[in-house]
This record gives sequence, C-alpha cells and structure tokens, in this order.
Amino acid sequence: GDPPPMADSLKFTEDHLWIRVDGKRAQIGLSDYGQNELGEVIALEMPDVGDEMERGEPFGEVESVRTVSELISPLSGSVTAINTDLEDHPRIVNEDPLHEGWLLEIEVADETELEELMDLDEYEEFASGEREG
Repeated sequence: GDPPPMADSLKFTEDHLWIRVDGKRAQIGLSDYGQNELGEVIALEMPDVGDEMERGEPFGEVESVRTVSELISPLSGSVTAINTDLEDHPRIVNEDPLHEGWLLEIEVADETELEELMDLDEYEEFASGEREG
C-alpha cells in the first residue's frame, strides 16, 4: 500500500498553524487555510535558534499584503531550526505551506501539550465553521 498522506500526521491549532511531530521534534508552519486568509506573505518575524517558546504566547509575526498577524506558539519548547529560506522568499509560505514553507522546528518540552491540538478532521470542521461565520 501507499504511505498515508502527510496531512494525516499533522496537528493543528485554532490560529491556523500546523504541527508535524517526529519524536521530540516538532515542525511548525502555517496551514493552507491560514496562508489563504492572510493573502500574499511579504515578511516574517521569527525567534532565533535556542529561544524558548511558551505555548499560547506569540513567537513571531507574519506580515502579508492585508495584515500583520501574530504567530501563537502551539507548544512549549526550544527552537532548534528556523526556515532561513523565508527571509528572502517569504512567498514560499503561500506556495507550499505544508512542506517547503515550514516556519521553524522546536524540541518539545511537554508532550502532553500535543493532546490539546486538533487533528485534520477537527481542524477542517473548525476552519469551515469559521468560513461560514
């Protein structure tokens, strides 16, 4: 059989971030719905490698042609990698939000926080509810 599509392993937040967990590491990015809401991304403000992130606290900003939006951390942990490609090419977030357009990677401090995140089905339901409202 084919491997399951990557989206199955993604978790989501109500702030339209996705989280792909691999052991203690978690990659974080903007959902397709999130980048769509923002419009064309022109700049990103991000923490540095080694910075600590607190769940529920802003860790950066994404600036688009429409708005500036705070990025709210889905998990607590320390930043292990930043997608430096986005400094020169922030539009990758629009073009490939779930893969090439990832924002950063952290080492997860508290794995129980993962249980608070939505899976794909829950998120799609949440996002479509937002659309109707």
